[in-house]
Amino acid sequence: MKIQRLAFTSLAIAVSASAAQAVEIKYVLWDSNQLPAYQQCATDFSAKHPNISVKITQSGWDDYWTALSTGFVSGTAPDVFTDHLAKYPEFVKNNQLVDLSSYIERDKLDPSIYTDGLYEVWGKDGKQFGLPKDWDTIAMIVNMDMAEKAGVTLDELNLMTWNPQDGGSFEQIVRKLTLDKNGNNATSDKFDPNNVAVYGYQNPGAGGMLGQTEWSYFAVSNGFKFQDKPWGSQFYYDDKSLVDTLDYLAGLSKKGLSADFKNTQSLGSDSMFVAGKAAIIPQGSWMITYFDNNVKSKYHWVPLPKGPSGKRATMFNGLADSIWSGSQHKEEAWQWVKYLGSAECQSVVASKGVVFPAIKGMAEKAVGAQMQRNIDSSAFLTMSQSETYLPPIAKNGARIDSTMESAIQSILLGKESAQKALSDANKKVLRYSK
Repeated sequence: MKIQRLAFTSLAIAVSASAAQAVEIKYVLWDSNQLPAYQQCATDFSAKHPNISVKITQSGWDDYWTALSTGFVSGTAPDVFTDHLAKYPEFVKNNQLVDLSSYIERDKLDPSIYTDGLYEVWGKDGKQFGLPKDWDTIAMIVNMDMAEKAGVTLDELNLMTWNPQDGGSFEQIVRKLTLDKNGNNATSDKFDPNNVAVYGYQNPGAGGMLGQTEWSYFAVSNGFKFQDKPWGSQFYYDDKSLVDTLDYLAGLSKKGLSADFKNTQSLGSDSMFVAGKAAIIPQGSWMITYFDNNVKSKYHWVPLPKGPSGKRATMFNGLADSIWSGSQHKEEAWQWVKYLGSAECQSVVASKGVVFPAIKGMAEKAVGAQMQRNIDSSAFLTMSQSETYLPPIAKNGARIDSTMESAIQSILLGKESAQKALSDANKKVLRYSK
């Protein structure tokens, strides 16, 4: 018995020594809904790599990027972080990202496992700055209790069309769903646009250089394009197709169909929908779980309206995991990034049904997981098979984003015409992007 106790003690010391020698990789993400899935991935990973432990930290979107920038400057940034296409050009410019191409070649990683376009967009000049983790598209969420009361069917919602002249069937539906405080909808002569109780549609805001959930899908379905190619220096923010689109969206509040920009800023379109103050809003697939947890009414996700082009359009945005160039554990960080981009980890993520993982076939698994929770997210898959476009990618993206945010805000506030604001802004953007 005494010998067995000594043997057990020796084993415990050995295990403790092994754990003490493990390299800790710091990993950060911003979406709390995804945290449980990646905690599971970290546990599974460490079981396969007992010499590496993963410490995950999550913080909200704004705090996330502030802390990351501070970490780059102070030398305390995480080894691995969730990266965004709108942010990574600045990181590349400042040499903050590790080029993964030599690791990928050494370990014979096959990029074709990822959904088309998601891998390539994270590359520049033969270098690779991230491995794809997931993708997202945009759809519209509809309060079906309000829709049914207004006599609007799901078929009508699924088949909406839009144009910047009269708004198409989209505006007709929005008018039926907009109610003043006396219960009159916006198709009635008695409708009071100055005393609205429920807005039929709520634009989320200005949207900066991307307009991902705010205006880009309307504009692209109206013939707009951001730039000729990723990293290209030519931009088209002054194009008539965008001018007409933003004029139309700015006009919705004047008709009483949407809250004005100031109220949208203070209330937030998501909160307005949850509170029953807006009947339809656009949002990204990353918000599926949020709405399922918070909306008490009956709701449904529907595809975006078809525009004058005859097609639906959506930004096809793909996140990636990147390694900080200042990491002291690049090999171990790579092993974690490689695992994050593997079918094993992405299958765990898909099973949680929070986002659509990057590997081909995983999105369908995620939709199935959501169906088991009585969530029909197929509208996002419909959008992924429509006309898709990448977010604009260019150097000096932060300056471009700030310029476009200010310009579009001035349009939505009625301070400037879309033509003048966009013309002036595009001239600045062209200077920044060269």
